[in-house]
Amino acid sequence: MSLVLGAFTMGLILSLLSLGMLITFRMIRFTDITVDGSITLGATVAAVCISKGWNPWFATGLAMVAGALAGAVTGVLHTRFKIQELLSGILVMTALYSVNLRIMGRSNIPLLDVTSVFSFLEKPLQRLVDENGKLHIAGWHVPVTDVAAFLTCIMICICVGTVLYWLLLTHFGTGLRAAGSNPQMARAQGLNHRTMIIIGLALSNGLVALSGSLLAQYQGFADVQMGIGMMVWGLASIIIGEALVGRSSIGLLLTGTVLGTVLFRLLIAIALRWGLNPNDLKLVTAVFVFIALVLPRWLAPLKKSFSTGGHHA
Repeated sequence: MSLVLGAFTMGLILSLLSLGMLITFRMIRFTDITVDGSITLGATVAAVCISKGWNPWFATGLAMVAGALAGAVTGVLHTRFKIQELLSGILVMTALYSVNLRIMGRSNIPLLDVTSVFSFLEKPLQRLVDENGKLHIAGWHVPVTDVAAFLTCIMICICVGTVLYWLLLTHFGTGLRAAGSNPQMARAQGLNHRTMIIIGLALSNGLVALSGSLLAQYQGFADVQMGIGMMVWGLASIIIGEALVGRSSIGLLLTGTVLGTVLFRLLIAIALRWGLNPNDLKLVTAVFVFIALVLPRWLAPLKKSFSTGGHHA
């Protein structure tokens, strides 16, 4: 039960990363590599603040602001200095590696015996524990800390998803999507698509940094290497989500991204349980994303031929 609950919690935390990448990947259509650095930035800022005794919620908010600033820098490099989007992301990601080391002062910060955002639900849940200090759920004995982290992540994901859904349906959100799908039309409507791209990148990396800060608090440490490969992880989750529920509306797109991330994390947890070497995890993820990207193109002609054959019949 703890394994399943942990997989769900990790999936919910990483769904914030996927939601952030959804903004750049689908809304403003920007290939942003800053993600690998900004998720670590969120973790390092939160870890340093919490280890110094700051309020964990304030530290998490500060991590979001730091991530948003990193995304804004990528946007400025691309829109104001005419640097290609891939290269601007690589520049910021590379710079963030040194920034993260400067913030932490070392390569790793442990977060043991500190108050985190998950601690606030532990006290009320302590009233429900059994004699072994665990909660009894559906015949399973589960540690209070795991349940508190799971419930906290659910509440944060619901809040973020609701705000994002509302924001994307406003006039500003429509302009944000228009700036990515059709910049010329956006300019014709009086929108500054460059500013929209900067705001979109700031919003995206703010969510990515939020995911990083929660990840550090859940795992109990922040490491300068923890962001490697996270962009591929987010892409895989978005693709799985679109395959599950489609992308015909904003609500389905957001819901599918969260579901895709949780499902992907469950699949990884099951694979690790069945003996997958953790060293092969990044390779397996990359292969999976490759298959998910090319499979629809391979199946499209077959689907079309079947449809045509059925129509003639």
